[in-house]
Amino acid sequence: MDTVVQLGPLMLALDRLVALVAIWVFLATGAVIARRTGATADRAVWIAAGVGIVAARAGFVITNWPAFSVEPWTIWALWQGGFVAWPGIVAAAITLLLLLRASRAAAASIATLAALALFWAGMEQTVLRAPPTPLPKRLQLLALDGRSLDLDEMKGRAFVVNLWATWCPPCRRELPMLVEVAEQSSIPVLLANQGETPGVVRAFLGRQGLPAGAVRLDIASRIGAATGSKALPTTLFIDAEGMIRAIHSGEISRAALIAGIRDLEGRPK
Repeated sequence: MDTVVQLGPLMLALDRLVALVAIWVFLATGAVIARRTGATADRAVWIAAGVGIVAARAGFVITNWPAFSVEPWTIWALWQGGFVAWPGIVAAAITLLLLLRASRAAAASIATLAALALFWAGMEQTVLRAPPTPLPKRLQLLALDGRSLDLDEMKGRAFVVNLWATWCPPCRRELPMLVEVAEQSSIPVLLANQGETPGVVRAFLGRQGLPAGAVRLDIASRIGAATGSKALPTTLFIDAEGMIRAIHSGEISRAALIAGIRDLEGRPK
């Protein structure tokens, strides 16, 4: 479950904020170790951090290669998220050993890395992995032809809801991919426009050459308000019991979307 932290006008997913803080602490500690030991620990820590980030990203890419093979350029779309922490931590530790060898600086740097790894593991099991919550009742969406869809009637079947708007740049970037995945998905992927009229949405889809099959309207933005989703775009993964299993705040990659769908497919009905 993604939790969003608001810093003024900036909204950032909590897991990404925690990761950024951990990396900053790791780098800052390297400078302290360098001053106390006289070694080039600060340089080694910077290199280790870079290697760790690349390894963490590589772990996610390898795990989700079928999705990335469709759009290889998204490997570099780091703002979409998608990292596996433990390959990155192991790669960073090996880098520190190679650069600092058996030294006080190496021991202190690896101890710092281990402490941050334990901190991340604890956060991941508690704060970052919040329990699933029920999708609020009496939520409805409209198709562009005026047909109504009551989300209460979806119980018994897993589905995905993406909250978007035509004025939102990351929404516009991810929408073609979402439409494509929705057409191929074994479970419904509903693209719920927030707060705009049918005319505005229909005109936008026409300009973009996108089909309207998966697009729905939430003219009063009730889903965003009811689920506490403050940012656009936001993607909700809802299981067959009507429980929100995961929330992805911000632009979502094909790999993350397919991984979320795969998780829902694997859950018993």
